[in-house]
Amino acid sequence: MYVSGGNLKPECRRTSNSSQTLSSCHTMDPSAPEECFQALNHAEQTFKKMENYLRHKQLCDVVLLAGDRRIPAHRLVLSSVSDYFAAMFTNDVREAKQEEIKIEGVDSNALWALVQYAYTGRLELKEDNIECLLSTACLLQLSQVVEACCGFLMKQLHPSNCLGIRSFADAQGCTDLHKVAHNYTMEHFMDVIRNQEFLLLPANEIVKLLASDDMNIPNEETILNALLSWVRHDADNRQKDLSKLLAYIRLPLLCPQFLADMENNMLFRDDIECQKLIMEAMKYHLLPERRNMLQSPRTKPRKSTVGVLFAVGGMDATKGATSIEKYDLRSNTWTHVANMNGRRLQFGVAVLDDKLYVVGGRDGLKTLNTVECYNPRNKTWSVMPPMSTHRHGLGVEVLEGPMYAVGGHDGWSYLNTVERWDPQARQWNFVASMSVPRSTVGVAVLNGKLYAVGGRDGSSCLKSVECFDPHTNKWTLCALMSKRRGGVGVATWNGFLYAIGGHDAPASNLTSRLSDCVER
Repeated sequence: MYVSGGNLKPECRRTSNSSQTLSSCHTMDPSAPEECFQALNHAEQTFKKMENYLRHKQLCDVVLLAGDRRIPAHRLVLSSVSDYFAAMFTNDVREAKQEEIKIEGVDSNALWALVQYAYTGRLELKEDNIECLLSTACLLQLSQVVEACCGFLMKQLHPSNCLGIRSFADAQGCTDLHKVAHNYTMEHFMDVIRNQEFLLLPANEIVKLLASDDMNIPNEETILNALLSWVRHDADNRQKDLSKLLAYIRLPLLCPQFLADMENNMLFRDDIECQKLIMEAMKYHLLPERRNMLQSPRTKPRKSTVGVLFAVGGMDATKGATSIEKYDLRSNTWTHVANMNGRRLQFGVAVLDDKLYVVGGRDGLKTLNTVECYNPRNKTWSVMPPMSTHRHGLGVEVLEGPMYAVGGHDGWSYLNTVERWDPQARQWNFVASMSVPRSTVGVAVLNGKLYAVGGRDGSSCLKSVECFDPHTNKWTLCALMSKRRGGVGVATWNGFLYAIGGHDAPASNLTSRLSDCVER
């Protein structure tokens, strides 16, 4: 025996007995050098030869039958690529010994293409063969091919085909493709409902769409009109499903005029279940004081109709941020949208006429009375008329059209005064003052009144609450909170006013205790 680098002299011994002969060889010098040879392109050249055998139908040991087509192949090659064939040929099943195997429910051209892929690693993806390839690859458990086909279909998504791709992905168990197609459908829903594919959906698929909170729509009326278009496309067969599908429309969120028109619509007029749903929605509008008892999945807004949440300015490393970010509930993402004209701290923010108003605050040196307005539609800022009083730590809210600037601090003293912005006259005017000064006050609107909650009066944090009636121009004291709260967060929901967090330290105490409790 010869090995590069030297001669080996093996020592061999033979032992014989009645049942066997044992031969053992070992080298005399275990430290002798070794060399490993690696052939270049070995796998590629080997598979090229196998492919050549396939084309000439040589050494083939199995024939796959698909429709009228006979596809010869080699079990070893198929098993090395496909888990489906590996399980078939390496286990004790009938097909393991059969020379011809019928593959049910597959396209013969797709099967032949995938058999060739097993030998070459190449596959041509086209619009007219992609679905057959994907379904066959799923059956044969060709994971890389499945991934490639799904990637191809993701690139082809369009409002005219996304529903079909979504349904196909669901049927094939392609979860990633289904998720991408579903998200695309939700994002482009306004375009999707204008295409024929939507009108041809079965009722069970319409249910899945109507039940989603994620569709990107301007209002609930859009969904109702889409449903009515779907019903009218085949009214004779779809009328029976209308009440079941209407239950997924958030009817209480429609405007009263729209509901009144629905009641007389021929599609709903003779359907008792539809009339019940319409009446439920009307009660929601006619009895606002009972809305907390009328809550249901139909009173929950879809994510896109809630709007967006803006985060404006605040503290940063330079003691005063200028940026505005918005949060999209549907995509669960924050995006930078604009910068204010200057730095502001302890300012007030409100939304009026679909514009974002930034009111008062401090620029780090002085208290401001300036107001600027951001229009998210054209992404522009406007400087508005200033308030009469410089204010930081103020509360700002909109009530029945006008915007109110409540309390705050003018740089010298704590304020109990309140100003109101009239959007028609474009000017600020004073209204009745509060009973006590309030800075870092929480404000909210509930049942047609403006509430001022907690805050600081210069000596301590407050637990008092008062409300303003714009029709009488008077403030009225309300029940006390259980805790003193400066810098309190205030919100309304389901007919209740909530006071959230804040601090309770007196002005002379530099160590402020933060509150983590909520009361209503």
